[in-house]
Amino acid sequence: MLQKTNRLSLVEQVTAQLQERIETGAWAPGARIPAEPELMESLGVSRNTLREAIRALTHTGMLRTRQGDGTYVVSSSALAAALQNRVRKTEWLETLEVRRALEREAAILAARRRTEEELDVLRDCYEQCVRAVARQDKNTYLEWDMRFHQAVFAASRNALLMELYSNIAEGLRGSIESTMKLVSEALINKAHEQLLRAIERQDEAMAEAAVLRYIQDTQITLE
Repeated sequence: MLQKTNRLSLVEQVTAQLQERIETGAWAPGARIPAEPELMESLGVSRNTLREAIRALTHTGMLRTRQGDGTYVVSSSALAAALQNRVRKTEWLETLEVRRALEREAAILAARRRTEEELDVLRDCYEQCVRAVARQDKNTYLEWDMRFHQAVFAASRNALLMELYSNIAEGLRGSIESTMKLVSEALINKAHEQLLRAIERQDEAMAEAAVLRYIQDTQITLE
């Protein structure tokens, strides 16, 4: 038997408004949200109502409160938070298998659909990786490594594929960082170069092979 629907409580309404600001990018991951007095005034709610809403979003993994410092956005959506948390708890082999599935398809589609503008972004990311290796700057290298892969997904022109990767990217960061401790950045860069050339030539088979090669090399190294 169907039940009568209830109107959203005030806490649920405030939670929805805060979540919307996060999901629309008004409050980006890493940003500190406005202080309680400002939010209370703009939303027209009490401190307790606001805190309940923030607590709800903290439980989803979208927000994190730092004692004495404020509340920060840690994920752009509840789905992203859930996926990131799941990836962090996943064994490295399963993570590699998921990466192979996603990155293989993204590479094929990128080779098929890329534009000159998207190629320029890929080239820039690759060059930044090369420079970071020359300086032995692992942190900078990791950042540009992830941007390179994000650029491949962007060039795939598949919105759902892009969103899936974007949502798990932060969770993958730890896995990629651990891999880099065992696989040289120079070797990873060689794989990046092969993938870049394949996308430049719009060679789908070559792009697929490049992804499968670097995933296999990583797996062999970690075993």
